[in-house]
Amino acid sequence: MHEARLVDDAITFRLAGLDCADCAEKVERAVAGLPGVTEARVNFGAATLAVTPAQDANMDDLRARVMAQVHAAGYDAVPADSAQVQPPPGLWAFIAGNRRARWTLVAGVLLLAGFALAAGHRFVLAASDTPALELAANLCFVAATVFSGYHVARAGLSVLRATRAPDMNILMSVAAAGAILIGEPAEAATAMVLFGVGNALEAFTMDRARQGIRRLMDLSPRQASRVEGDGEERVPVEALAPGDVVRVRPGERIPADGMVLAGESAVDQAPITGESVPADKAPDDAVYAGTINGHGLLDIRVTKRAQDTTLARLIHLVEEAQAQRAPSQRWVDTFARRYTPAVMLGAVLVALIPPFLLGGDPLEWVRRALVLLVIACPCALVISTPVSIVAAIGAAARRGVLFKGGAHLEATGRIRAVAFDKTGTLTVGRPAVTDIVPLNGRTAEEVLTLAAEVESGSEHPLARAVVDEARRRGLTVVPAASFQALAGRGAQARVNGHRILVGSHALFEEALPHDAAICRHLEALEAQGKTAMLVGHAEDCADGPPEVVGLIALADTVRPEAHRAVAALKAAGVQHTILLTGDNARTAQAIAAQAGVDEARANLLPADKVTAIEALLARYDQVAMVGDGVNDAPALARATVGITLGTAGTDVALETADVALMGDDLTRLPFAIRLSRATRRIIVQNIALSLVIKALFLALGLFGLATLWMAVFADMGASLIVTLNGMRLLRFDGASEADHPVCEDGTCPLD
Repeated sequence: MHEARLVDDAITFRLAGLDCADCAEKVERAVAGLPGVTEARVNFGAATLAVTPAQDANMDDLRARVMAQVHAAGYDAVPADSAQVQPPPGLWAFIAGNRRARWTLVAGVLLLAGFALAAGHRFVLAASDTPALELAANLCFVAATVFSGYHVARAGLSVLRATRAPDMNILMSVAAAGAILIGEPAEAATAMVLFGVGNALEAFTMDRARQGIRRLMDLSPRQASRVEGDGEERVPVEALAPGDVVRVRPGERIPADGMVLAGESAVDQAPITGESVPADKAPDDAVYAGTINGHGLLDIRVTKRAQDTTLARLIHLVEEAQAQRAPSQRWVDTFARRYTPAVMLGAVLVALIPPFLLGGDPLEWVRRALVLLVIACPCALVISTPVSIVAAIGAAARRGVLFKGGAHLEATGRIRAVAFDKTGTLTVGRPAVTDIVPLNGRTAEEVLTLAAEVESGSEHPLARAVVDEARRRGLTVVPAASFQALAGRGAQARVNGHRILVGSHALFEEALPHDAAICRHLEALEAQGKTAMLVGHAEDCADGPPEVVGLIALADTVRPEAHRAVAALKAAGVQHTILLTGDNARTAQAIAAQAGVDEARANLLPADKVTAIEALLARYDQVAMVGDGVNDAPALARATVGITLGTAGTDVALETADVALMGDDLTRLPFAIRLSRATRRIIVQNIALSLVIKALFLALGLFGLATLWMAVFADMGASLIVTLNGMRLLRFDGASEADHPVCEDGTCPLD
């Protein structure tokens, strides 16, 4: 974090100790009510606060007032770029750096001292009159309540003044004060200390859950070696501009997005794309900020400023995704808004009505009402969903999968059909040589060399593929003379003084007659969805008369992992897969068969793909479309979930799709579906646990079977349990579902 920055006209702050989603909403409302603030938005998942200032606001004064308001609410705020992001501290370091945790620790010591004195009064000196010990114990209990409750009451009053709505801090303060007034200082102190301990542990565990984004932030180096003439200069990465040249040594992190100018190396791109194998880089290859250089020295021309790199956009998009409320979270928030005031009203009625109607000790009914006040806190319920969403989105981002929000995360797990674009999605997106058929006594190497020498003068993708294949095989390619492109049909050139033709069947039908067997070879290759070209001598030469010397077939090859990914989708419960392409039917059928896709539809315009998606939606209800994010944008938008593949460095794709697979790896799609389903299961578990505990203690409180400290322990314990349960998603790798297909019958227990 460097200096306070304006992003989209908003000042961004980072919050410390943010442990309660319901309290975070109250903080948001409190800051929004400050003079000079147009809008305030708290991102609980990322622990950030975005404040939009009024046009005439004094920025320095506004920052100070915002930080003071957040401080009064019980948290700490610093401008987002005012200090370097640190990894989450250990527990003791966290306590030392958190004022509420420190005061709670002192209160805990006083509470233990009070219990020791009370035990001494009751058991050791029970035979004698020892009012001093009892008084000392009660003083310790009151002091413990004050130490642990001061910041609680202060924060509650601050939020109450700003929002006119009581939060958990107010409920606990009233409950503790009421317990002291009815002569239960030990219960008040125990409840307040437990509340403080629970809040501290929640804040600590939530910081751990957020560490995925902080790790992403720490990936980019702070300085870079900029090449200046014959020397180098160490500069901050923020000072780099497009066109600068930086030098990256073995083992260093690449400081900015750019293109390799000189050098060769293997670069670990896992932080951006999730790829497990380093990618080979050579001149003209793209590299990304935050990735790790391998064994070679690289000179890189910077193409983007620090704030515009793929890594910076990834961090921004993930934080935005964590701020988006999932459907389950919206339901929980709505429930909590109605539940809390209802229980508070019930507590007031319990304190006032039963003593008159049922008789009995009024203080006992007040005690029960205080228990209900604590149970009115919706902390465990409200945090049950966001902690799971935060953990899942963070875990996915580290593995190269970017969910654009909780709603898309949940929707991905319901997918029943998946539609694929062809070029660049199921295929690698560029042609490659698949077959070489030598004729008339020639070898495959001779045919390929001859074709490559002619095509070395062409920039056509098919020509480039032929030349690349020759070089891959280690063949010597001498560029031919007198190259001439034959538009739409092929090319010709002179090799060793003789005219050589490379081109289509139509070209050879006209220029070089050949027998029917060659035609049948050609048709067989084209039936497989391949593009075939012929190679031949167009005139007499030392090797013989004019003749066809061979055929070369090329195709946009299926991704190596495509078949495995499609099989994994079916194992995960996806009922139907379909290929949607504008290519011809023969090619579409061939690609679909190789990838294991159930159906192929060809010759489709963008509008036709939308129609196909609508038909799938009518049949399967939940449909994903996997495409490149540009040509397939209408279909991506129409599908339940739009997914783009291979988006590292692609602005349009990152902004278009609901889910982005950052590396060119289709196997991330089954992982995303399994992660989504695991997230939904954990959310259901957390909501159910929270509601059951609330219902149980409501009943126990009404019947006088629950004490104040028991209610606090149950509420804080439930909050910690759902937090830790949600954090399990940080370690999710998909293996838990890989061995047993789920939802094979098309149904899912979560639907």
